[in-house]
Amino acid sequence: MKTRIISSLIMVPLLGLVLLGGIPLFLAVAAISGIAMHEFYKGFENMNIHPMRIPGYIFGAMLLGIIAVFLFSDADTAKLSEGLLLWVFVTTAGGLSLSLFMKNHDIVDSLVTIIGVIYLPFFFMHVSLIAQLPESSHMIWLVFITAFCTDIFAYFAGVFLGKHKLCPEISPKKTVEGSIGGIIGSTVISGLFGQLVFPQHLAGCIVMGFLGSFFAQCGDLIASSFKRKMGIKDYGNLIPGHGGILDRFDSVVLTAPFIYYYVVLFINR
Repeated sequence: MKTRIISSLIMVPLLGLVLLGGIPLFLAVAAISGIAMHEFYKGFENMNIHPMRIPGYIFGAMLLGIIAVFLFSDADTAKLSEGLLLWVFVTTAGGLSLSLFMKNHDIVDSLVTIIGVIYLPFFFMHVSLIAQLPESSHMIWLVFITAFCTDIFAYFAGVFLGKHKLCPEISPKKTVEGSIGGIIGSTVISGLFGQLVFPQHLAGCIVMGFLGSFFAQCGDLIASSFKRKMGIKDYGNLIPGHGGILDRFDSVVLTAPFIYYYVVLFINR
């Protein structure tokens, strides 16, 4: 537990990049995405599945380029969705087609390559998209409040109150009581954030804290399910007590897109 706390404190300076926003935050998210992709692909290699790393990294770089153009230039941001749809088409069609011409790879390798790019860089980059939302950029904090508060409150609720297993076949240590504790903690802290920063959107912050906790826990369980299939305990050993980058940020993977689309659809109307 001491190692986990120390490792969590080490992560605190990274949140300073959220305050800086802009290019520093974009580069940090890009780096996290790249490392997470490497860990994800490496895990599948343990199953004798061989993702096409170079094409995957190229597709990821294309995504970063598209988002950078629309975020940090005079390009029409209204066209961002069209650019992303084009990227999805190119990535999916290109990834599937490559297996036809690369003798050392099959269709399963192609699918894993595509999943890795969409599951990590595409989902992670919603953090930068939130930071650039007009009048709602501070909502980015809800990504980390819902993800990390869910993790913290679920951990302590599970330690002191946990009795009933949540998904023993995926993550034996997680409990129903821990899950409920995580939801309550995320909802309360998100509500306090809304009261202090966005009192006009207090109800929305509470809803995002409540639903965001579900997405955070699903993200965690999905990453754990992948690890089960891969036969590994952690995605890496970069962060003492937490494993790899993906082990630490797995709950952010689904939370960031959820917060972004909620804000776009219900806050910035």
